[in-house]
Amino acid sequence: MPMSVINEIDVDALQDSIDTLRTNPTLARATFAVDGSWQGGYRITTRTGALSQGGERDATRVAKFEMTSDEPVAALGTDTAPTPAEYVLHALAGCYTVTITAHAALRGIELKGIRLELEVDLDMRGFLGIDASVRPGLQQIRIGVDLDAPNTTRKQLEELIALVERRSTIRDTLVNPVDVVTTLT
Repeated sequence: MPMSVINEIDVDALQDSIDTLRTNPTLARATFAVDGSWQGGYRITTRTGALSQGGERDATRVAKFEMTSDEPVAALGTDTAPTPAEYVLHALAGCYTVTITAHAALRGIELKGIRLELEVDLDMRGFLGIDASVRPGLQQIRIGVDLDAPNTTRKQLEELIALVERRSTIRDTLVNPVDVVTTLT
């Protein structure tokens, strides 16, 4: 059977993965990890930890990738790296890209380009405890999506974006409560 590749995605392999996860849902469960070390001021460096999927631990990802965050000078940081809020936007943009690409490929939509523009609002009064009525979290995220898909109708692209809003794991994490457990070790 010939392999079909759309948007650099092996659609047959993607469909095989979907079929496998349908029959063995345990394989669909994954745990990602990072370990962080303070670098002074507002700076932290994190490294990827082991990936666990379906009960199997993949230690090849331990310290494979490194990320650093800081704050801008205006927020008393040293502006040496993206802020945590920018990493949230990056995570959302990355997840949108994966979700758009995979679901477009499954629908036979060939993409020539994806451009995402994201913005987030934050009111520092909540974080600093100045005003108890202001949440410390992000207030609103806006995402502009520009898809270059010459052989696709506007309606098909709107349906794809509606699907992305339902299937993006990072978007779902941001719009629905997640149990976050903090333990002092």
